[in-house]
Amino acid sequence: MSQSEYANDVLVTADWVESNLDAFESDDPAHRLVEVDVDTEAYEDSHAPGAIGFNWETQLQDQTTRDILTKEDFEELLGSHGITDDSTVVLYGDNANWFAAYTYWQFKYYGHEDVKLLDGGREYWIENDYPTTDEVPSFSGQEYKASGPRESIRAYRDDVEKAIDRGLPLVDVRSPEEFSGEILAPPGLQETAQRGGHIPGAQNISWAAVTNDDGTFKSADEIRELYADKGIDGDETTVAYCRIGERSSVAWFALHELLGYDDTINYDGSWTEWGNLVGAPIEKGE
Repeated sequence: MSQSEYANDVLVTADWVESNLDAFESDDPAHRLVEVDVDTEAYEDSHAPGAIGFNWETQLQDQTTRDILTKEDFEELLGSHGITDDSTVVLYGDNANWFAAYTYWQFKYYGHEDVKLLDGGREYWIENDYPTTDEVPSFSGQEYKASGPRESIRAYRDDVEKAIDRGLPLVDVRSPEEFSGEILAPPGLQETAQRGGHIPGAQNISWAAVTNDDGTFKSADEIRELYADKGIDGDETTVAYCRIGERSSVAWFALHELLGYDDTINYDGSWTEWGNLVGAPIEKGE
């Protein structure tokens, strides 16, 4: 089930999920499988049997406040899909788990203990011919009681300002072109900031650097060396950010969960917030 080399038991293999599909398809809330994408058209076409489909943009974000769901809305969403706070929840999604990793971070923010990522995400599942269906499951509603929020894993604007002042590690996981200020968003995606560039002192370590070509995570030793080469070893508070907080969740997952660097925080405001702040310092170039 787990990749024991990592600090925490937070990854499951596609083989493990396949061998437990009966549990995920059961109305018993002990196990739930959830696919999270920014566009659920792919889910509607095919997904792992028993998988619930969540749209990250419309279901896991508060569209009015541009924030994560309130505790009450989070409880309502999960409970209405047959998930309890005691469920073993396995998350997966497209883009090598961008939005699944963000959702994992949100689950942890609200204190869910038993949540894991499917290593490799949706692409790995599809490309390796694991079973799929277009049937949307329906589970009996449950009561979900969230705890938290656990603010220790979330960075806000003032945390970033303190990190700059104290010279703490900042990890910008965007592309080199975004980091330098050449572009404001990945090609084809909406530009959501007035200015390009990066937060002063940030290191540019791509989110994809922690994954293999097939979307699975690299070994703990490889990930540890990747960050150590940039002077990041978990001894100081480390802030991860991107454009809207989803790619940085992959880096947060690698640092906080796989390496056990507990003082790693995700700045979900990311460049959408920072790049629009009046007077906020930025740097351009490499």
